[in-house]
Amino acid sequence: MAQRQSFQVGTGLFILLGFAALAYLATQTTSLANYSQGASYDIVARFTNIGQLKLRAPVKVAGVRVGSVAGIALEPNKLDAKVTLAIDDRYDKIPDDSAAAIFTSGLLGDQYVALQPGGSPTNFKNGDEVVLTQSSMQLEELIGKYLVGGDAGKTGDKAKSDAAASGDKKE
Repeated sequence: MAQRQSFQVGTGLFILLGFAALAYLATQTTSLANYSQGASYDIVARFTNIGQLKLRAPVKVAGVRVGSVAGIALEPNKLDAKVTLAIDDRYDKIPDDSAAAIFTSGLLGDQYVALQPGGSPTNFKNGDEVVLTQSSMQLEELIGKYLVGGDAGKTGDKAKSDAAASGDKKE
């Protein structure tokens, strides 16, 4: 009888630890961990495609989180995505000629905005805009390019190959 009771206690502890591990993973993958919004300044970046970028997604410089995505809106005139980045005040030395790009953490992970610092002596201030941006790379587009053979589907390449083929037949 004592063996059966210790087996039940062990099973219960195992299940409890499993739920604790799931809760830990859920907070780590949804960007809720280490989320503390202190004093910050906003900069704006415009992208033609943001993919699956979400509010509160990290903003990183050299892999270090320096802020988060504070807003996403569609520009009605240009039909671009206007992304507002809230950068922590302690990171006030980011050059104003820096570039912003949307990357994916891992193969199927969440997306984040990466800032690649430029070389300007002046730094971003509240309300400034990132001029150089790179939109999100879609996994479906990359797979399609790989399967089709890269640039083989371009019309200009087809015209060149047709001309070369007709030139070969004349010889």
